[in-house]
Amino acid sequence: MVWTRRDMMLGSLALIGAEAAGKPAFAAASSYFAGQAVDNGVTYRATNFAAIDKKWHRQVVKYFSSEPIGTVVVDTRHHFLYLIMENKTAIRYGVGVGREGFKWYGRATIDQKSLWPRWTPPDDMRKRHPELPKFVEGGSPKNPLGPRAMYLLRDGVDTGYRFHGTLEPGSIGRDASSGCIRMFNEDAIDLYQRCPIGTAVQVLPHIADQAPQVSDATPVE
Repeated sequence: MVWTRRDMMLGSLALIGAEAAGKPAFAAASSYFAGQAVDNGVTYRATNFAAIDKKWHRQVVKYFSSEPIGTVVVDTRHHFLYLIMENKTAIRYGVGVGREGFKWYGRATIDQKSLWPRWTPPDDMRKRHPELPKFVEGGSPKNPLGPRAMYLLRDGVDTGYRFHGTLEPGSIGRDASSGCIRMFNEDAIDLYQRCPIGTAVQVLPHIADQAPQVSDATPVE
């Protein structure tokens, strides 16, 4: 499949909600991709991890936490997501988090999961960027959610935030999203299979005096 410049621009807008159309913060650089992979019948571009700083690669690390085993903890300041395991260890994933004005923190649970999810741009985003489609089907190369989405709820109410894949591997390790926690597509697939419905999530603050509580934040991605 051939991607046009317009496809790349729309993907970037959908991902970061850039206020200046045509000026995405991160280009979908071809060097971040290497070949193709197939998942549940969908062919997608595989991440070129040789072009990614190794600190963002998925790995098992020592991790000391009072949270129960199986909890997901997101360290937004340092751009890591931890899945707590036994023996004071965790699987660590590099992530992209909310940019200035879209930061949030708090507790939630993964109460819904979707394989190759459909993406519907929020109304606020479409007001800013009317060129965006009403929705993008799951499996489309222009779908910013990638192969998986894990929906974060709080007290049974959808926060509007998700863990999901990305069209822009170069944004991992940065404040780049509109609040959602984005992951390499391969990592989103991996986390999805490890987190059952009901998984507890704690999102730690960027800077506590600037980040709103999740219940007060305005989700736009």
